[in-house]
Amino acid sequence: MAGSNGRQKTARDMILSLGLIMIAAWVIYLFIPHDDRAPDVKRVDYRVELLTARRAASYPVAAPEGLPSTWKATSVRFRGDEFDAWHLGFHTPDGEYVTIEQSTQRRSQFIEEASQGASETEVTEKIGGRTWTRYTGGRYDALVLQGTDGSTTVVAGTAGFDRLSTMAGALKLA
Repeated sequence: MAGSNGRQKTARDMILSLGLIMIAAWVIYLFIPHDDRAPDVKRVDYRVELLTARRAASYPVAAPEGLPSTWKATSVRFRGDEFDAWHLGFHTPDGEYVTIEQSTQRRSQFIEEASQGASETEVTEKIGGRTWTRYTGGRYDALVLQGTDGSTTVVAGTAGFDRLSTMAGALKLA
């Protein structure tokens, strides 16, 4: 009998320990902050970089005008030492990404890099009085501006062609 009483105490102690551990885990869960929302994307001001790029670049630099405030500029850079490379990235209202890329780099190589390997299609469209060629890819889709000498302009991103076209239509070259 003495042996069975010890087993009952051991089983009871294990159940009590498990209960205490579960209560402690629940309390920790309550007090540790956890947020399931997507992080808020920080907006950047690109005006200074745009002015710098427009003064330094050997081509008309593209930037949007008239986009709704729900489009957030999230990244900007101009690299005069790397083919006058201009980059301006945006977070769209539906959470996608759209980027404007321009450069004097060799056209085919630049399109490959800017569109992240997207392939040219036969589809062209007139947007804002300019002709753009569609490129489709695994990660990014892209629109490439036709008829530019000395530089290449690409609007690319994870967004669909409707958002890419919105950006392309808002671009002003100066």
